[in-house]
Amino acid sequence: MMREYRLTDWLPTTKKEMDLRGWDCADIILFSADAYVDHPSFGAAVIGRVLEAEGYRVAIVPQPDWHGDFRDFKKLGRPRLWFGVAPGCMDSMVNKYTANRRLRSEDAYSPDGRHDLRQEYPTVVYSRILKQLYPDTPVVLGGIEASLRRLTHYDYWKEKFMPCILCDSGADMILYGMGEKAVVELSNRLETAINDGNEYLDYDENGAGRIGMRAFRQLITYGRQIPQTVSLYNKENIPGGISADDIVLHSHEQCLKDMKAQAENFRHIEEESNKYYAQRILQSVNGRYVVVNPPYPPMTQAEMDHSFDLPYTRLPHPKYKGQRIPAYEMIKFSVNMHRGCFGGCAFCTISAHQGKFIVNRSKESILKEVRQITEMPDFKGNLSDLGGPSANMYGMKGKNLKACQKCKRPSCIHPAICPNLNTDHSALLDIYRAVDALPGIKHSYVGSGVRYDLLLHDAQDERVNRAAADYTRELILHHVSGRLKVAPEHTSDHVLDLMRKPSFLQFGQFKAIFDRINSEAGLRQQIIPYFISSHPGCTEEDMAQLAVETKKLDFQLEQVQDFTPTPMTVSTETWATGYHPYTLEPVFSAKSPREKLAQRMFFFWYKPEEQQKIRLELRRIGRLDLIDKLFGPKGFAERKKQVNLRNESHREFSKSQSQRRDVRRRHRDDR
Repeated sequence: MMREYRLTDWLPTTKKEMDLRGWDCADIILFSADAYVDHPSFGAAVIGRVLEAEGYRVAIVPQPDWHGDFRDFKKLGRPRLWFGVAPGCMDSMVNKYTANRRLRSEDAYSPDGRHDLRQEYPTVVYSRILKQLYPDTPVVLGGIEASLRRLTHYDYWKEKFMPCILCDSGADMILYGMGEKAVVELSNRLETAINDGNEYLDYDENGAGRIGMRAFRQLITYGRQIPQTVSLYNKENIPGGISADDIVLHSHEQCLKDMKAQAENFRHIEEESNKYYAQRILQSVNGRYVVVNPPYPPMTQAEMDHSFDLPYTRLPHPKYKGQRIPAYEMIKFSVNMHRGCFGGCAFCTISAHQGKFIVNRSKESILKEVRQITEMPDFKGNLSDLGGPSANMYGMKGKNLKACQKCKRPSCIHPAICPNLNTDHSALLDIYRAVDALPGIKHSYVGSGVRYDLLLHDAQDERVNRAAADYTRELILHHVSGRLKVAPEHTSDHVLDLMRKPSFLQFGQFKAIFDRINSEAGLRQQIIPYFISSHPGCTEEDMAQLAVETKKLDFQLEQVQDFTPTPMTVSTETWATGYHPYTLEPVFSAKSPREKLAQRMFFFWYKPEEQQKIRLELRRIGRLDLIDKLFGPKGFAERKKQVNLRNESHREFSKSQSQRRDVRRRHRDDR
């Protein structure tokens, strides 16, 4: 039986809810641009619960109204320690707009998908309001929006390079990446200052100590540095000064003048995001320095379990009763089993935010969450996803950890799978089977993307190869809800190399295995591939070849997207600067709406309304042979027609030239 929840089982969102808990004020107040869902997949809930477990009084203000008198920003008053701005699970601009900058059909993280509850760049908007209302209270940024904007970055929607988000927002610090350890360290540091009677404290009307900006700056500037944080300093105040161990990037101003400088910067940024022991990064901007402290080492399994085992209700706050939150509906019966991804895909932000090292939850923690799901009143026995950033990386790490600690490769599997990587799927198989054996579970599906290159890898250990084959069979027979998502992303090897993805030949090999296992079992399941157009390095000819290759495999593509430049990815830096950060060689990118639409239409070669445009484009780029391959005999007839037209054009041109010569000859005779 699922327990009955009371209003006080959620973190308070109003003064009334604080009163029910007997609080006169909160220690920390979080402002979120998402609806408040008390679930481990929603960042604000995670941070709130982690701090609550440490004994702090934490309140959340979800989707505050940023118009008018700012009453939502005033209603809980000033916190004792700090304000947090955690704008959402997705970057606000990606959440709001398509690659063509059109408004999405709904906001997945708002009740009933409403668009009017989230503004653009809530990190900046919320911070400015808080600093206007409470100039002497620290404002700390977290979440993916700030995390990916911690240094000079390209903003696709403003079409320009922007400085560290601290510059525009007026906030005092960024906690980047997955923030559980950093928020606890920051809060403990500030709490200790109050308990010790720090000379720079502020005091309320009752004489209780509060953290103001003098105390905050003194602690952050002169105290021991907190890992995984970003702050702005005058040069003379940089903690420890600038040392030989620091990486000093080209200044923001230099990057605006020289795109190669920005590209060169990004290689350092990505490498340090994926190192076990990173270096401190500094960048000059507007006469000050952005200082990015190295991240914490990866969490331990016990720390991960602690974060996921906190007393989440797994439900939206009661204020949303009767309203649908689309993102919650997608994940309410899913379980996230690990963090991190060592794929290093060039267009993906996971490694910049979570890092490449896999951190697993224990089998016991996962089973505990599954049991909690089975007690939900509307659960019908089907788990929608047992997954993670990549579904089948659970339990994988380097065989020699010391080698991993010295490595700065952004990907463990590109351009080839690292020989030090243990690709054993045994632990994942064991969890699948343990979950399926639980009472109340009919099916457990894998909705996260699967890395088929890991399944096809020929390891030196035959036991590991057998586990991969067993996993593949188990996945296809028992964990596919009729359609399996995989992401080849493209068919052109040179584009795939820029994406850091395996050759398309491997997709063909995996599809053959998928089809064979389905045939042997008498199943009629589908494999659903994801593809991207307009990625740096991709041309219209590459997209035409993609159409031909996917037609050969009898696909009519559905899951496709146009490349969207998002902050802090290799692909975005390549697209925006024109240079690849690792080679500094020029790379072509389709940028104009015409170029992007010309690539995208090849996904839909099978639609009658697109075929004439595709024919015209193939004629323009001189690939008449691909008309035949896409459209069959009609294509051949089209080509013959075009050859005849071209010959006729040549005849007309020759006739015209002859007539011109006759006219010139007559003019000479007249003279």
